[in-house]
Amino acid sequence: MTVRALGLAAAVLAAQWLAMPSAHAADDACKLDLGRGWPPATENYGNAVEQLFFAGAKPTLSLTRLPARSVETGLQLFAGEGEGDWRLRYTEADERIDVWSAGKRELRVAQQPDVVEVPMPAALARRVLADWQRVLTEQVPANRAAEFHDGEVLLFVVDDAASGQSFRVSGLVPGCGPAAALIKQMGLMIEATDSSDEKRFKRWRELEESLDELEQTLAGATG
Repeated sequence: MTVRALGLAAAVLAAQWLAMPSAHAADDACKLDLGRGWPPATENYGNAVEQLFFAGAKPTLSLTRLPARSVETGLQLFAGEGEGDWRLRYTEADERIDVWSAGKRELRVAQQPDVVEVPMPAALARRVLADWQRVLTEQVPANRAAEFHDGEVLLFVVDDAASGQSFRVSGLVPGCGPAAALIKQMGLMIEATDSSDEKRFKRWRELEESLDELEQTLAGATG
């Protein structure tokens, strides 16, 4: 896939994320199908996708999409040196990794995924990391284990500054509460990977505004 074609695919996916509702109107309370760790029967598959996408590097934040049928995609954020820009990367498998062949499950990791990578201002990247870490920590308790889901699954991996370790949250796309803001922000970051410098700056502003709103929501919840 050419970089342009990958960019178009990323833009379509970003539009889908941005179009998702921020709340379930019929719900009296926000219920998230997210839990800590790997969902049952998912670890081998998820590990294979992450290892292919990370290419030996360790992102400070990643969100990997394991769809039911289409190709796997992911967004990764890598820390820069000192106050230098961080790296934001959108990755898409060249062909679906998890397939059934001759009655057996096969993980096709002998492929080169398509990658688009752009610089991201360090201050903004640190805000994303801190806010995602806070939301996932507060919204998904450590004693809530991830559950099995037959359809599309999201895998969040976030560095925890306090412990110096990373933690994993997995499950379905959140459609309500503070966690839903992460999906909107993911869409903006995906769009930023397929933008000119001018349009990318606009996405950064929109991302900052979304972070401002999220932080106000979190402050209100704890105030």
